Amino acid sequence: MRVGERAVVRPLVEDDLVEADRVFRMAFGTFLGAREPQDLFANVDFVSTRWRANPSAAFAAEVDGRIVGSIFAANWGSVGFLGPLTVDPELWDRRIAQQLLGSTMDLFDGWGTGNVGLFTFSQSPKHIALYQKFGFWPRFITSIMTKPVEAPIEREGWSTISDRGSRGLTKAVAEVHALTDAIYPGLDVSIEVTSVAAQGLGDTILLEDESGLAGFAVCHIGSGTEAGSGACYVKVGAVRSGPDAELRFARLLDACGVLAAERERTMVVAGVNAGRERAWRVLAEQGYRTSMQGIAMQRPNEPAYNTRDTFLIDDWR
Repeated sequence: MRVGERAVVRPLVEDDLVEADRVFRMAFGTFLGAREPQDLFANVDFVSTRWRANPSAAFAAEVDGRIVGSIFAANWGSVGFLGPLTVDPELWDRRIAQQLLGSTMDLFDGWGTGNVGLFTFSQSPKHIALYQKFGFWPRFITSIMTKPVEAPIEREGWSTISDRGSRGLTKAVAEVHALTDAIYPGLDVSIEVTSVAAQGLGDTILLEDESGLAGFAVCHIGSGTEAGSGACYVKVGAVRSGPDAELRFARLLDACGVLAAERERTMVVAGVNAGRERAWRVLAEQGYRTSMQGIAMQRPNEPAYNTRDTFLIDDWR
């Protein structure tokens, strides 16, 4: 591909997934300096799981009939995020990433997404400058935290969607939507709940109290998911705002640890934005430690739900 030559950007289809996954691993492995780039994230799947969650929200970049890049978008109602965005290292600095971003931002505009975010490498001026071209602004650090799983204890005040069976899914989705909408108007992570259930990626914890749903955590568990073998990854989780929210959040984290132990995993992984100061502190107090970190960039340059008193787990990777 010659400098200035444009790739063809089109919807990513199922037949593209194997090659898109290869490019994803090569891109991140090369950037991070892995000895064998293709082996990075060996048991983790960010590509096919996200495509199956919403096939209309993914784009491929193609040159001479070959997949050379891809990008994914997540529709969480009034909030959305993009990523991973990857391009074959052989074709870096050819504006392919900008082409993919252009199509994705058009998609968010079509959805009417009010706040769009992403996670990128805070140590890379090149990445930050790329996203600034599209109106994103670097805000708070996002920390990916991990905690070893302890011996299992008896459940207390929570269940999972799989416990409720297929009939309970619709009710649980409605309850989760109501809880997130109360945290931030229009926030709707239902697609994550239904995707985990439909693809068999893990389970969703439903924390309850006398007022109903007190919190939830959508968890990917094991290889072939975004967690990878040995881990339980909290893709998104939150508790009801208001008095005692901090206590509810601690209970939700306890439940995540118990679920991980029940499923014979060795580690819980959870991400949190530093703007959610109180949530960050509770994670640290419970023994979670930062394993990697990046920076959240947002468009427009506003906090959305990244505020001190928001008890919510996610990381926009």
